[in-house]
Amino acid sequence: MSLAQLHYTSATAGDGPESGEDAEIPARFSAVDAAIPASALTEAGPLLAYEPPTGTPRQVTDNALRALPESLSFSVLSDGSHLLARTVPVRTAQLSSLRFHAHAVHLPAGTRLPGGMLPITACRSSRWAAATPDRVPAVDPVTTLSVATGRTSEREGLNDFAVSRGPWLAGVLADLRRLSETAEPLKVVLVERQSADVARWLALAAAVLPQESAERLTFTTYARHPRNAPQQVVGVLPQDGHELPGPGFRVHTCTGPRPGGTVDDAWAETAARIWRSRTPELFREAAELPGEPFAAGPVAVTALCAGIALGPNERAAAAGWAAERPYALDAKRTRQLVGALTAAGVDDRTGAEFDAAGRLFAALDGRSPAATTAPLAAMLVTEAVRGGNGSVELPGRTAFSGPEGAAVAAVLGPEILTELSGSGAGLDVARTVQLLRVARLLGMDCAELLPGVVRRLAPALLADTQDAPGWAPALLELMDEQFDVRTALLGALDRIAPEDPAGAERLLGRVALPFTGTQLLPHLRMCAEAPEAKAGCGADRMGAVQRVLRAAGMSPFAEPLVLRTAVGLVWEESAPTVGEARLLLEAATSDAHRTAGTWSHLVAAALNAPADDEEAPELAHDLLRGFPQEIGGRARAALLLLEFARELRSGSAEPDWAERVRALRPGAEPVEPGVLGHAFGALAGRLLAPDGPEAELYALAHSGDADLIAAYDRAAHGPDVGARLTADPGYAAGCFAVWTAHPHAGAEWSRTTAALLEEVLRPAVRALSAEGVAAVEEAVGRSGSSGRAEAFRDWNRRSQGTLGRLGRRLAGRVRRG
Repeated sequence: MSLAQLHYTSATAGDGPESGEDAEIPARFSAVDAAIPASALTEAGPLLAYEPPTGTPRQVTDNALRALPESLSFSVLSDGSHLLARTVPVRTAQLSSLRFHAHAVHLPAGTRLPGGMLPITACRSSRWAAATPDRVPAVDPVTTLSVATGRTSEREGLNDFAVSRGPWLAGVLADLRRLSETAEPLKVVLVERQSADVARWLALAAAVLPQESAERLTFTTYARHPRNAPQQVVGVLPQDGHELPGPGFRVHTCTGPRPGGTVDDAWAETAARIWRSRTPELFREAAELPGEPFAAGPVAVTALCAGIALGPNERAAAAGWAAERPYALDAKRTRQLVGALTAAGVDDRTGAEFDAAGRLFAALDGRSPAATTAPLAAMLVTEAVRGGNGSVELPGRTAFSGPEGAAVAAVLGPEILTELSGSGAGLDVARTVQLLRVARLLGMDCAELLPGVVRRLAPALLADTQDAPGWAPALLELMDEQFDVRTALLGALDRIAPEDPAGAERLLGRVALPFTGTQLLPHLRMCAEAPEAKAGCGADRMGAVQRVLRAAGMSPFAEPLVLRTAVGLVWEESAPTVGEARLLLEAATSDAHRTAGTWSHLVAAALNAPADDEEAPELAHDLLRGFPQEIGGRARAALLLLEFARELRSGSAEPDWAERVRALRPGAEPVEPGVLGHAFGALAGRLLAPDGPEAELYALAHSGDADLIAAYDRAAHGPDVGARLTADPGYAAGCFAVWTAHPHAGAEWSRTTAALLEEVLRPAVRALSAEGVAAVEEAVGRSGSSGRAEAFRDWNRRSQGTLGRLGRRLAGRVRRG
């Protein structure tokens, strides 16, 4: 069945101007098949029109005419149909004026070219007309064309062209792939001096692209204004390249300098190498292999098996594809592929390529003979040892059981032993794990080196703070493969866990170490239990301690270090509260805390306690008694201050209280505010008690210690003193006596007592009834001379401004008395 044809021409004498340049050449349809709808003709006119290159004269010679570009095009119309056409420049014989003639066939929507022929192949038919025939022929220029002939013609010419365009090949093919895979408006522009070269580009692409993509690709080999061309691939002369905008256009100037850089497209790079190798028949072989359209694996495998050198990305694609489909290649091609992947002299292999090679070995191991897989195994372990690639998927041990393995061991064994015996062995976790695994694969004896390696490896595991360490899978495989390594490493980790329990907890949270065997490993078991214990107990940290201690399976009395691990897990860098510290002290003997070193946490709890924590002085007393040799220096002096507060409150303190506090304080500097609060508060509280010793009060008043006097002032302003002042006339009288005595004790004491009289005593006295005031006045009289009672009456009547004279009068009367 023939396709509907049309002719669009301007080659009739008398149509339009005969001179001038760059003028539009008028045209008309000279022959149209009746099957072509009128809407298609409306769109076809602009697609078939021809505008000669800039500067082309209207009058041209035969040689000049042959040099002009012709347009081979394949366009899609709005109704989904396609127009396949050739537009060529022609001239009238009489005037030599430039005209053009377009011959096209119309493909209704959903119609393919006969026999699956590609549009660019059909465009190269010799049956296209350069003039309108007397009648439209029954057979179109495409139907009788041999598909096979069209695909094989000019093969050598295409090979030569591919080699000449080698620098641009991969980039163009990558963009053609994008055209097929994306719906975004994208146009590939090929800048060539000859439109025939653009046709050759399309022929190169037709051999590479999947059939469906090649059939859908629209193109024109020549366009004067590429911006207006609706096709996906547009050929442009160099002088018209300046019209191209940036976005949406992929421009390849094949007449200019070679493009720099590489194309990140393994499929395009491989296809370009095949063309440059003059072996386009490999594309047909690759098409027979399973895979998605544009998959790099099939073409890369085919190229490698044919001996074509590829880059690392392409080799990785080949290895990855073969690993997923080890059944797709016969034994011969499998050997060829492995040989190409492991060829000596290749120095640009990447981590991705080695990973793919590891997967390929795993897929072939047991399926292919050892002689086939041995080169892969040797390459992988060599990379693991010499390349420092910690992520290489190592082969199984059976890969090295034959003579090939012995040969590899003879080469790599000395290097492995030398590195494992060095001082840096174990510090790099991934490297050490990899070397130990390779040593086992090669059957090497590392028993003598293992203790030293593990001793350095264990701290390195705790020091690594990555959330998902890359060495974790390899470490677990190592411990699963080698019982001696697992036993030694778990033992080392358990020994150092008390020094860094948080680090051990973090490690176990990221790597599920297998310690469920017969080893005791109390500290590791505690670290594994800690997250759940802390979450389950919430604010009850002592409850969490008990849970992790139970997980250890050992008592702190038998193994005191479990106490250190438990405290480190629950409190980490912080200190327990005083109440928690006292419970910890009761839960184990002082000997256990001394051995575990946890007594320092208890000391920190006491020293950091707030001034209103009444248990802090008791804890300090217990700590000084339990750890007399361990606690010294500043901490000891601070604890003695707390213990002195305990003695003051219990009434067992020896005399000279102010002097005792002042003597202990320098040794405790820099002393915690809570410690001073306890000591000074206890001293002030005892002096403000109803039975406060006068001698101790005198010592405080004359000490001149601003901090001590300030603590006394704060205590006097407290609610206890206020309540006593209003409830006990004798206590109020005593305070009046004390606060008006010692006028020569110093400015600090005078200012403080003056303020206390006005801010504390006066409000309390004013709140009393007349009988209450009289009772206080009577008590003042009983406690001193009549002058003191008169001074109280005078003070109670006068304002704050008379306080200075009152104090001086009272002091003079007392001295005269």
